[in-house]
Amino acid sequence: MNFDRFLAELKQKAAAAGVSQRAIAEASPGMVYDQGIVNRDRGQRVFGQVFTEFAGRMAAVYRMQQGQRRIRTYQAAFTRAEKEYGVPPAVIAAFWGLESDFGANMGNLPTLRSLVSLAYDCRRSEMFENETIAALKIIDRGDLSPDEMVGSWAGELGQTQFLPTRYFNYAVDYDGDGRRNLLSSPADVIGSTANYIANGLKWRRGEPWLQEVHVPQNSGFPWDRADLTIQLPRSKWAAFGVTYPDGKALPNDDMPASLLLPMGRTGPAFLAYANFAAYTEWNNSLIYSTTAAYLATRIAGAPPMRRPTASVAQLPFNELRELQKLLVRAGFNVGKVDGVMGEQSRSAVKAMQIKFGLPADSWPTAELLAKMRGSTAASGAAAAAALR
Repeated sequence: MNFDRFLAELKQKAAAAGVSQRAIAEASPGMVYDQGIVNRDRGQRVFGQVFTEFAGRMAAVYRMQQGQRRIRTYQAAFTRAEKEYGVPPAVIAAFWGLESDFGANMGNLPTLRSLVSLAYDCRRSEMFENETIAALKIIDRGDLSPDEMVGSWAGELGQTQFLPTRYFNYAVDYDGDGRRNLLSSPADVIGSTANYIANGLKWRRGEPWLQEVHVPQNSGFPWDRADLTIQLPRSKWAAFGVTYPDGKALPNDDMPASLLLPMGRTGPAFLAYANFAAYTEWNNSLIYSTTAAYLATRIAGAPPMRRPTASVAQLPFNELRELQKLLVRAGFNVGKVDGVMGEQSRSAVKAMQIKFGLPADSWPTAELLAKMRGSTAASGAAAAAALR
């Protein structure tokens, strides 16, 4: 189907969804195809840095201080948002800082052009058709004009980078001017972000989200329990020898928490609580979600995390890809074989660590790679012998 016909059908769908002809006409000059946007989408890279590198850059002291400054400057809006939605100011400020540096980097590309280009492309067409219709509804509602809709190449809008469906569903008018403007109204940004975290991401009022801990490096520690899918009472983690970083005991209570080791057993360690799910829902990259949660703790007054006593060994990119290929050969689905250890790859690594009797902390190591190479070579030799 050529683009003109596709666009005509998309406008019909928008009208059927309740968008006025006036809004469609206003938006039409900006609804043009841009191959460059599609090329960006196909070539995008996911987070490939290790946690301490990414967090060191993105949760730097200056961003923590800027977050604290914003909370003081817009205290009334933050206080209101916490009262209405139960989301602490530091949590809102951390996303605000990470997504756009508090409005300094929102992107400069026409949103409608990005959305219709991605909708026309076959990779995620249904998703971006829905986003285009939501953008038209935002125009129709009077929140933004087509010319004001400028943002990232993927169509996110505003200072906390909402896709249009999120914008339409969760943006609130917090400054009372009759519009929901997440590009230039700090009050609207604060209220809308709180609304989304509370109602879209199901934030639990009054509960923690992340706390740094110290894990004993003894051979008997149950490393296989360090998994976001496993929740144990804090009293159980305390019984395993987990403490706060300064050695103080954890509360001896039943609050469930997961042990999160973003760089394996020799790297930083955190207890992740039920509210941590809001971070992984916001962005399913473990590196990003852990950094966002950590930055929020820093803005809220937590000390900087303790650095590992020795550097954490990291496999080079080509060996990570080799490990992923060996995991696929062993029957695991790791998603893309791209040298980036996402959730599927980490789960597969853990399963193989358990098989080989290694500490099952989901962190890819040279020892695991060597064992998998040896296992593959042995099975290959056995198969060759059987043919003789």
